[in-house]
Amino acid sequence: MRQGDPQWNDGAIEKWGNEIFNTPPFQHSNTPIMSARPVRRRSRSKYAFALYEVLLGVAIFAIGVISLGRAVQNCLNASTISAQENVVRQILSDRMAQVQAASGVPEAEKEFKLKTNYGRVILTQKAAAAALTEPDNTVINGINLVTLTARWEHAGVPQSKQIQFYVYRSG
Repeated sequence: MRQGDPQWNDGAIEKWGNEIFNTPPFQHSNTPIMSARPVRRRSRSKYAFALYEVLLGVAIFAIGVISLGRAVQNCLNASTISAQENVVRQILSDRMAQVQAASGVPEAEKEFKLKTNYGRVILTQKAAAAALTEPDNTVINGINLVTLTARWEHAGVPQSKQIQFYVYRSG
């Protein structure tokens, strides 16, 4: 008996040798060991894709691409609207600073037509004396309520923003 060969002893297999027990035995040949079971060929219908499966996959992919395109379009549209509103907000802020910095009483009504990268913006300024009173019914003079309104269109839909503020001018 050679070292490494299994040995039967009372119905139990015994292996003896100098090697470590959990390592596989040394192979004396470079040829692979053939299994005793015959290799079955896999049937084509079980593992191949049918035409309807491929078409279903392409349809799902196309729906995903169309949905992604719509989402990108919505993001671009929202970005454009946000940029337009920022431009209008800046126009209103600039005009408010001009009115507050002026030394005279604001004009009763004035209209500006401004051209921007997003189209035309119509800025309307209206000023009126504010009828403010103290708790003891004393009228406060020299305070004007100024209303700035910006109107523009986005995709044919009219848009507007408005701010109101008080300006004090003595006299």
